[in-house]
Amino acid sequence: MGTGFLQRWTKLREQREEQIFLALTLLIGALVGLAVVAFIVLTERLGMRLYPAHGSPWRRVLIPRAGSLAMGYLLFRYFPNARGSGVPQTKAALFAGNGFISLRTVLGKFACTATTLASGIPLGREGPSVQVGAGIASVLGRALGLSNDKVKALLPVGASAAIAAAFNTPMAAVVFSLEEVMGDLNAPVLGSVVLASATSWAILRKLLGSNPLFHVPQYELVHPLELGIYAVLGVAGGFLSVGFTRLLLAMRKRFLRLPRKTWWWHPVAGGLTVGLMGWFVPQVLGVGYSYVGDALNGSMALKMMAVLLALKFFAVVTSYASGNAGGIFGPSLFLGAMLGGAIGGVAHHFLPGYTASPGAYALVGMGTLFAGIVRAPMTSVLMIFEMTRNYSVIVPLMIANLASLFISTLFQKPPIYEALAHQDGIHLPSSKTHIEADQRKVFQIMRQAIEVLAVEASVHEALERIEASSLHAWPVMDQGNIVGVLNRATLKNAHQGGKSEQKLISLLDSLEFPHVHTDHALHLALHRMSHAHLDILPVVDRADMHKLEGIITLRDLLDSYGVDSIGSA
Repeated sequence: MGTGFLQRWTKLREQREEQIFLALTLLIGALVGLAVVAFIVLTERLGMRLYPAHGSPWRRVLIPRAGSLAMGYLLFRYFPNARGSGVPQTKAALFAGNGFISLRTVLGKFACTATTLASGIPLGREGPSVQVGAGIASVLGRALGLSNDKVKALLPVGASAAIAAAFNTPMAAVVFSLEEVMGDLNAPVLGSVVLASATSWAILRKLLGSNPLFHVPQYELVHPLELGIYAVLGVAGGFLSVGFTRLLLAMRKRFLRLPRKTWWWHPVAGGLTVGLMGWFVPQVLGVGYSYVGDALNGSMALKMMAVLLALKFFAVVTSYASGNAGGIFGPSLFLGAMLGGAIGGVAHHFLPGYTASPGAYALVGMGTLFAGIVRAPMTSVLMIFEMTRNYSVIVPLMIANLASLFISTLFQKPPIYEALAHQDGIHLPSSKTHIEADQRKVFQIMRQAIEVLAVEASVHEALERIEASSLHAWPVMDQGNIVGVLNRATLKNAHQGGKSEQKLISLLDSLEFPHVHTDHALHLALHRMSHAHLDILPVVDRADMHKLEGIITLRDLLDSYGVDSIGSA
C-alpha cells in the first residue's frame, strides 16, 4: 500500500508540480508565522521571568552567563550547524548546498537562539528566524520529494515569511529576501515570496494583534536645514557601521583561532560582558525594543541614549564574536535609534526652531545603521515606512541611507554577511563566477588527495615524507578537516631554524589558506598557485572551506593546456 501511494504521489507531483509548489508556499508561510510567533512569545515571557525589571542585580549578572554557557554547550555538542546569525548559512544552503537545511539544524537554531535571547544576550531574533524559516521550507520540500531546484526555490520563500512575521513588515520582507538572500530583485520566485510573506504576516496579526513593532508619532520636516543634519547623521552612521563591522570581525577571528575543543565556552565571554554591564545599566540586557520605542517617542534623555549607544555597541560585538546565537538585525536598529536620537537631541538643543524632536532622528537613524551594516538600503527604506506608515521621513531616510551606504562601502569593502561567511569557510559564488561558466573548470582535472600531512606531525616527520614525493606541497589535515597547505621550502626553513620537533600546527598562523573550488576557472587556479608559490592547491567545498574534495596540481593544469614537462608542444 505504501509503495502504491508513493507511486501515485510521484505521478501527481510530476503532473501538477506548479500547483503543489503554490500550495506548499502557503503552508510554509503559515508554519513559519507560527514558529516566529512562538519565538517572540517564548523569549519575551521567559526573559521577563529570568530578569524582571525590578529584580535583584545578581540575576542580571548570572543569568546571561548561565544562558550563554548552556547555549554554547548545545551548539558544540548537538547543533554545530546552527551556529552564526542565520543569513549567511541560509545563502550557503541556497547556493552551495542544494537547498539542504536539516530538521536538526532548525530545531537547534530555535532552541539555542531562544536560550540566548531569553537570558538577556543583546542579539536579534530576525536573522535566526530567517534560517528557521528557510529550514522549514527545506524540510517540507525534501519530505515531499521535490527536485533540488524546487527545494532551493523554497528557501527565499521561508526567509521572507520569517522576516514578515519578525518585523511585522511584509513588503520589506519580500525585498530583503530578493535583495539580500537571492541577490536578485527580479528573481522568478517573486510571486511565491509575496504569498508566503502575506500568509506569515496574517498569522502574526491574528495571534498577536495588528500593533506595529514600534508606535511612532507623525513626524514632519520642520525646515530644509534639517536635510543637512540628516546627511550628517548618515555620515556618522556610516562610520559607526564600519567600526561595528570591523571590530566584530576582528574579535570573532581571534575566537575562531582558538582550538575547536574550547569553542563551547567561548560564548561565556559575551555573557560575562553583558552581565557586568547589566549590573549597572539594566537597559543593556536583551535586544531592547522597548527602549527603542522610548527613543522614537522622544521620552529618553540624551545622556541615556549616549550611554546605551556605547555600552550596547561593545556588548553586541562581544556577544556575537564570542559565538552566542543571535542576529544583528535588532542590534543595528537599536544602535541606529540611539545614534539618531543623540544627534537629534544635540541638534534640537541648539536649533529648536529648525529641527524636529529627537524621535524623528532616532527613526531615521534606525534605517541608517541597518543600511550601513546589513547593506540592504531598499529593505531599510521600506521597513521604516511600514513601521511608521509615515511618508514624510522617507526623503531624510534616503539621504541618510545613501551617505551611510557610501561610507560603509568605501571603508569596509566586503559586506558583513559575506565577511562572516568567509570566516566560517563559506565561499559563495560571485557574479564573476557565472561569467566564467563556459571556461574550463577545476573539477575537470582535480584528483583525489592521497598524500596529506597530519597537523600533529612534527616538522621533521613531514619533511621526510614530502621529500620522498614528486609534489612540493601537501595539504595539512586536522581530524578530517583541511586547515592549511605547507610546501617543502617552508618545512626546510623551519627545520633549519631549530623547529624540527615542533608540530605542524605551529606553522599555520592564519584561518585562510590558498584554495580553489570545483567551479573555478583553471586560469584562476594557476594565478593562485603562482601567488602562493605552490605546485598544488586543495579543492574545497563552497559551503565548508575545511572540507577537502581533492587537489589540483600544477602538472595536471599545464597538461590540460597542452604544455609538457620540458615545455615543448
